[in-house]
Order: sequence, then structure tokens, then C-alpha cells
Amino acid sequence: MIRSSRPTHHRSSSRSRSSAPRRSSAPLTGEFAMPISTTPALPPAESFAALDMPAALLQTLTRQGVTEPFPIQAATLPNALHGRDVLGRGRTGSGKTLAFGLALLARTAGRRAEPRQPLALVLVPTRELAQQVTDALTPYADSVNLRLTTVVGGMSIGRQAAQLRRGAEVVVATPGRLADLINRGDCRLDQVSITVLDEADQMADMGFLPQVTVLLDQVIAGGQRMLFSATLDRNVDRLVRRFLNDPVTHSVDPSQGTVTTMEHHLLHVSDGDKQAAATNIAAREGRVLMFVGMKHAADRLTRSLLASGVRAAALHGGKSQPQRTRTLEQFRTGDVTVLVATNVAARGIHVDNLDLVVNVDPPTDHKDYLHRGGRTARAGESGTVVTLVTPSQRREMERMMVTAGITANSARVHSSDAELTRITGARLPSGIPVTVAPVAERPQSRNGGSNGRARGRSPQPRRGGTSRGRYSDNGPRRAASA
Repeated sequence: MIRSSRPTHHRSSSRSRSSAPRRSSAPLTGEFAMPISTTPALPPAESFAALDMPAALLQTLTRQGVTEPFPIQAATLPNALHGRDVLGRGRTGSGKTLAFGLALLARTAGRRAEPRQPLALVLVPTRELAQQVTDALTPYADSVNLRLTTVVGGMSIGRQAAQLRRGAEVVVATPGRLADLINRGDCRLDQVSITVLDEADQMADMGFLPQVTVLLDQVIAGGQRMLFSATLDRNVDRLVRRFLNDPVTHSVDPSQGTVTTMEHHLLHVSDGDKQAAATNIAAREGRVLMFVGMKHAADRLTRSLLASGVRAAALHGGKSQPQRTRTLEQFRTGDVTVLVATNVAARGIHVDNLDLVVNVDPPTDHKDYLHRGGRTARAGESGTVVTLVTPSQRREMERMMVTAGITANSARVHSSDAELTRITGARLPSGIPVTVAPVAERPQSRNGGSNGRARGRSPQPRRGGTSRGRYSDNGPRRAASA
């Protein structure tokens, strides 16, 4: 049995912290400079019941069907509950949301926030991830009477400001919208004693690092910091060195994010046959997530699939947030069987039983490949990632697979080949045009999202506007094509 003492926030922590920006003094090691903690970590928890958490959280875990902790939860929760800084690396779907969420809620329980002054903050790179974190944590926050508010771009900033004025203990935010609310005087971070950076590497890749740094400088200097990410690169090291104090580190998976339950296929097609191959794959029985490079390509492929008899919808940065939320809901419920998306869907979304991801347009970066593929084979399930490769893309894709540490099956196929059917379930579409009910704008819920509660939640909750300044919640202006 592991029982970790949980200090309250109005008392000083047992470890010393300075009021100046903190820098990790722990030595660094490995390809991605994972720090070696100078303070021994608590041993992993064998069960949730072995942890010092409020009874209401334990009861909610049972009601949600969460019976055993995932490895990253077992390793990090004892230390996080004890107030230690945490650096966690694990692939998408490994259970990171509860790993930080349960500790944050347990250590905040019993406190009440003043208007505009949250007590805990979760920073995420995208709107979709913010909503998914909110959906995953809402039942647990409710159980300990904590108010949780989501602030993201693309939604009414007035409503979000009103929620903060009423008081919220926990805020889940994208950097751009949070900075806007702070600049308006609607939010202050000087009472935030627990801060989480989720998918920190994506925030660095999207150009959020300067904004994140400014935000972290505003929270309580002696507070707890937790950083979770699927990958850790040199940009993330800067955050670790500056803001984490002797963190407990844990890595569930290799840095490449290799997943043994996932199959990878490079399917070589001719330029003239690529569209037909994609259409036949889309017509398979069951859902499929298809990635393209640009938002106009997503709209164009979606129109083509609808004309061929495939129930498809597009998801990209050109859609409003309520439209994006409703489109994801249609995909989850099966009203839409094919989601054609840009990299906006590469992280921060979880769809149960999604067993096929197709890169119609190959990604330009190996990390994008890994995160696109991470939408399948989640939480121990199996899945397949297929990339359609034209002759001019062959060498670049081979180099990308080496960089990603992936050994992919390679085959030359035609849209009518049995091999394409064997790998993907491809079949001829009906050819009868179909329509999908238009996505209507919906009013926001109390927590600032279009759907404040998660529906159809699987046993382990998973994750997954523009700022008036230089950045938007989809990254800098250069990323607007997403």
C-alpha cells in the first residue's frame, strides 16, 4: 500500500522553492535530455485505492469503470499527489490526462477560488485537446465540488470572461485565449499553485513557447509544475530547465512513440490512381480518419466522397469551434463514417474503436506522422496506419520512417487490387450521392465548450480562435492553413 501525504496549498511545501524563475538542477541524460532527479521518487502505485485521494475521486473512478491505473498513472500519481514536479512522457492514449488530472483535483479539493483568480491551470495547444481534457476531468471535478472552465479561441470571449468572474478553481486553456483574457483584466494567475503543460512539444512546434513562458512567469513561483508530452525535444528542454524543480521523470514509451499494436503500411500508388484508392478505402465498412495537407484539400476530398456515396465530413482550422465539435460528434456516433482532416486533428481527439488512419497526403514531419497515427491503437487496442505514397514522395517517406523509428510494410497497389482490400477493407463505393446534415452552430455550455460533458466515455478518459495578438490557438499565423 502506498500512502502519499498531500499538503494543502495554503501551507508551505516540504521542499524549498525560490521566488525567482526556477531552473532544474538535475543532471540531464539521453537523446532528449530526460532529467535524473536528485530526490528518490516514490514507488509506483499498485492501485488507485493505495493513493491518498479524496474518497469522492475514488468513488468516481469506480463509477467510470476505471479500475486499474495505466503505467504512467501508477508511476507519476504518488509523486504528483505529494507535490513533486513531474515530467512525463507517454504516447497519446497512454492515460496522461488522468495522470495529471487526478493529482491536480485532489490537491485543489476543498479550496475556493476568488473571482478571476483560478487556483490550477492546464495549458494545451489546441481547442480540441482543451475540450477533451475538460470532458475527461468534468465528472471528477464535479465529485469534489470544483468549478472547471475552458477558455479557447473560436468561442465567445465574453462568456468565458463571465465564467472567470464567477470564479473557477481549474482553468483548461489554450495560450492565445488565456493571454487575451489576462490582457482584458478578466483573469489573473497569481493564485495558480498547480500548473500543467499538456502536449508541450506541440506547443513548442506551433510557436507557443514565448507565450507559455510569459504565462508561467505569472503563476506562483513556488507552485507545482507538471509537464506531459508524447515526445520531448530540445525546445521542451528549455521549459524543463527553467520551470521544473528536481522533477520526477517517467517515460512509458520510447521517444519515437513506437506502438507494438499498430501496423504501418506504405502503399505506393500512381498519381493517377491515388484518388480512386483513397475513395475505395473510404468506402470500407467502419470508420476511417483521413489526413490531408491543406484545408482546401480536405473540403475537396470530402465533396468527392459525398458524391461517390461515402458519408464524409471535413475538419480543419477554417471551421468554427462549434462546427468542429459537432463534426467530431457526428464521427464518434457514426453519422459520418469518414473524417477528412488536416493536422488540427493529429492530437487532442479520441474516438473509440478507430482502427484505421490513412495519410492521403503524407505529413512533412516525423512527429506529425506519429501523432496522426496516434489516433488509432490507443490504450492497448490495435490499429493500422496507411500512407498513400506517390513516386515523387517515396524517398522522403523512407527517410521519415527511419527518423520515426518505424519499420513499415511496403507494397505497390492499385485501387482495384485485393491487397488494398486486405490491408484496409477497401471496396467500391455505391456511386449514389449522399448528404450529411449540416453542422449547426450550437450555444455554448456553462464551461465554455459546445458540449460540457463527455458522452460515450470509454473506461479510461483520453484526450484530445484566434488571439488578438501575434498568435492564435492553432499556432502562429504561418499555421493558418490547418
